[in-house]
Amino acid sequence: MFKINDNYLKLPGSYLFSNIAKKVAAFQQANPDKEVIKLGIGDVTLPLAPKIIDTLHEAVDEMGKAETFHGYAPDLGYEFLRTAIADHDYKSRGCDISADEIFVSDGAKCDSGNIQEIFSVDNKIAVCDPVYPVYVDTNVMAGRTGTYDPKAETWSDVIYMPCTAENNFIPEFPRENPDLIYLCIPNNPTGTTITKSQLQEWVDYANKIGAVIIYDAAYEAYITEEDVPHTIFECEGARTCAIELRSFSKNAGFTGTRLGFTVIPKDLKCGDVSLHSLWARRHGTKYNGAPYIIQKAGLACYTEEGKAQLKEQVAYYMNNARVIKEGLSNAGFTVFGGVNAPYIWLKTPDKMTSWEFFDYLLEKGNIVGTPGSGFGPSGEGYFRLTAFGSHENTLRAMERIKNL
Repeated sequence: MFKINDNYLKLPGSYLFSNIAKKVAAFQQANPDKEVIKLGIGDVTLPLAPKIIDTLHEAVDEMGKAETFHGYAPDLGYEFLRTAIADHDYKSRGCDISADEIFVSDGAKCDSGNIQEIFSVDNKIAVCDPVYPVYVDTNVMAGRTGTYDPKAETWSDVIYMPCTAENNFIPEFPRENPDLIYLCIPNNPTGTTITKSQLQEWVDYANKIGAVIIYDAAYEAYITEEDVPHTIFECEGARTCAIELRSFSKNAGFTGTRLGFTVIPKDLKCGDVSLHSLWARRHGTKYNGAPYIIQKAGLACYTEEGKAQLKEQVAYYMNNARVIKEGLSNAGFTVFGGVNAPYIWLKTPDKMTSWEFFDYLLEKGNIVGTPGSGFGPSGEGYFRLTAFGSHENTLRAMERIKNL
């Protein structure tokens, strides 16, 4: 008789955003007259930029002609896109990353979950706390996290690096040496960042102890401060200890189109084994790449016209972040983030738990956010709002909060 992977049974409850969706659906069914403003899930709302739309149409026309038709995409992705990524995202910043070290995929979320497959189950992971739940959940599914303590909401074999107001939401080196270190900068959910010198310390630490940093840079387009690095490969020695995950979802609005990539330098090795070759083999066997049409749309993001249009979209969302941060501050909330990321992290009032504040905000203000506890135990007592809504709804949400 067949057996299941019982590691899945260890996962507590449903996925965070599934729980939120169920709560919101139940509220709307019971209150059909209430207009709910959703500032919870980090999904973009602006349409794709005109240059991207034009390129999509051109690519579709190409697929209708025998001489320009494309079937399966290459395992690593089309060379035209990988070269553009290498030139614009890395070489332009002085980073030694070549096109053949870039693996195009259908999104950073998939890659952040799948990358752990090339590592032994015996590896110990370290995560910022709070952080994007996919990192921990996929390691639970792999059987790498030990046993779950429902009271503490922690896993026995996970090293948690608390990021709280007391340390400015910046992780400190753990007392126990990990094998895999997950860093998301700018951070989801806190919206905070670290300087290049601080990131260099992490790179030096990883090289010293023989660890790999899995660096999620999905929100790098929102960085506004000059001393915040856009990629870990700006740091010396990163080629021997880092993997970088990138996405077109937040900077170009591809949440419904799906495109991302992972960078694994050829210098990153475990003994004589190249992690680049392992990931290439995994791509060849379990390919999760994007089709030609989408990769051509990704190429449009690197044209001068495309870059200008995407810069406007990022500015639109960051203006929303400013509105939220100012609105919450004026309403008496303690607020963080919103400077280098489209996320605002706030302290819940009156000693409310994260889910109590979720219910309060939904029922009294008809606004949806994300409970901080869903991102880890140190997220309790905090709450995340996103700047990805329309500007009109963002203004209305802040007006409702002011009147609570």
